[in-house]
Amino acid sequence: MNKFNNSIIIAFLLLNFSISTHGQRVFSCESKYDADIKVYVVESKYDADLVVFKVESKYDAQKNKGLWYFVESKYDADKKIFFTESKYDADLLIYFADSKYSAEWRKRAKMHLLF
Repeated sequence: MNKFNNSIIIAFLLLNFSISTHGQRVFSCESKYDADIKVYVVESKYDADLVVFKVESKYDAQKNKGLWYFVESKYDADKKIFFTESKYDADLLIYFADSKYSAEWRKRAKMHLLF
């Protein structure tokens, strides 16, 4: 029984670690049907669900914080996104920030979209 409990605890910790270190490597799709989520870029961070900062290195795009690294291949991406022309067609409203320190979730209820 004790070994069973230890196995459950270890499995839980590994799962939690893999979720918390999930990167934000994204690929911009040409078709909404190929995308995992549809996003719309708003003009104000106050209208956004997520404030995003584009990082220069895939190693800087860690966790689900809004630090995105755009990859050239959909096979290297954690998420495939499609940029819509209307916010009403989008699953997620984003704003591109000028600083990585501005990246943040403004509506945490939508965080699940990027896990």
